[in-house]
Order: sequence, then C-alpha cells, then structure tokens
Amino acid sequence: MDMLETICSRRSIRKYLDRPVEPEKIDSLLRAAMYAPSAMNEQPWRFIVINDRSLFGKIMRAHPYASMLNSAPLAILVCGDTSLEKALGNWPLDCSNATQNMLLAAHAMGLGAVWCGVYPERERMNALAGMFHLPGTVLPFALVAVGYADSRPAPPSQRFNPERVCLNDWSNRYPARGA
Repeated sequence: MDMLETICSRRSIRKYLDRPVEPEKIDSLLRAAMYAPSAMNEQPWRFIVINDRSLFGKIMRAHPYASMLNSAPLAILVCGDTSLEKALGNWPLDCSNATQNMLLAAHAMGLGAVWCGVYPERERMNALAGMFHLPGTVLPFALVAVGYADSRPAPPSQRFNPERVCLNDWSNRYPARGA
C-alpha cells in the first residue's frame, strides 16, 4: 500500500478480533510514533503499552469513549513529558504527530486502531495520570486502542473539498482540479 492510499483508506476501528498483536508490530508502532516531527526535535513523548485486561476495565470507567477496549488486545497511552520541552507549549502538537504516525503505521501493517482523546479533558487526564502513576511533568495525551479489525468500514469516496482551500489570499478560491 503506498502512503497516499494508507492515509486515504485508514479508518477508526472500534471492534477487534480475539487475537494478540505481535511484539514486533508493537515495536514498529512505537518506532513509527517516535519518528514523528516535533518542535525543535524535542521528542517530548512517552508511551505506556497496556495489555492488562484489568487496566482496560479501569480505563473504560475513567474514559467515557473507550468502550472499544472491551475487544481490543492492546492500548498505547501517548503522553507528553513537559520536562523535555524546548519549545514550551508544543508538546500537544508533537504528541498529535506521534499519534497520527502510530495510526497510519497500524493501518499499513494490517492492524486497526482508534484515537481516544484524553487531552485537554482534565478529568480524563487526572484519572489516567493517577492510574498509571505518572510523574507531574508527564501528561496523558491520547489513548490508542490497537488490534486486528473485526471488520473494516469502507473509506469515504471523497473528502477533498476545494471549498476549504484558498490560493494566496482568503478571497481567492483554490482552482479545483481532479481529486
């Protein structure tokens, strides 16, 4: 699968087969995340790999949109370590890049994944920080559920919308060409 096909065909997967994710694939997901761009190359991310079913139950009680952990064999908590910041305030952007790389890598490897937002919801952040004993400088950003998809929704036929693009100035519409 080429990169544009990977990007355009990736979907959020919320139901998984009862099949573990191989350790090599977990390593590849983490490697892809760590190759994301970051402000001043600070790489302020930290990751917690979670495969303990009892923790999934606790996470689902703390996160109202994490019910897919009922069937997911794996989750990865993406965190930002503010002690590693060189460009203050950019850790959420950097962690977004890492999370997106992870989602695309999962899809390219035949896995399914979904991004469960944690940041900036203080209640979720506090619950997960306490649950995973995070130091004060490490802030939970996103939870990514990962596994082999039980089914794959079809990608949308079209998302490119030239109405949302300008050329050189807000008042100049972008000339739409074939998508």
